[in-house]
Amino acid sequence: QVQLVESGGGSVQTGGSLRLSCTASGDSFSRYHMAWFRQVPGKEREFVGGIRWKDNRTGYSDSVEGRFTATRDNGKNTAYLQMNSLTPEDTALYYCAADTSGKRHLLPEVALYYDSWGQGTQVTVSS
Repeated sequence: QVQLVESGGGSVQTGGSLRLSCTASGDSFSRYHMAWFRQVPGKEREFVGGIRWKDNRTGYSDSVEGRFTATRDNGKNTAYLQMNSLTPEDTALYYCAADTSGKRHLLPEVALYYDSWGQGTQVTVSS
C-alpha cells in the first residue's frame, strides 16, 4: 500500500471545470494503475476514470467520457483528473486509488482491486 493525498476539489457552477490531483508516496508510482472513483451518500462508490501504468492508456465511465481526462506525471508521483463541463450530477466525494499489485494488465474498474485510497475530496456543482 501507498499513501495517496488528494487536492483540487471545490465548488463550481454548471459548465465549470476543476482539476483533481493525487500524489503518492514511495518510488514505484510509475508501476501503479491509478483511478478515480466517486461516491454520493447512500450509493456505492463508482468508477469514474483511470490511467494504466504500462502505456498510459485511459478508461472512463460512460457518464464522464468526453468530459473528464485522466493523466499522470510519473516524475511527480502524481495523477490528475481534469473535469470539464461539470453538471450537478457530478457532485460527489471523489477518491483517487492505486492498484499497486503489478499483476493486472487491464485497468480495473472495480473498487476492490485497488489497495490504496486517498482521503477523498468534495466536488460540488451548482446549477
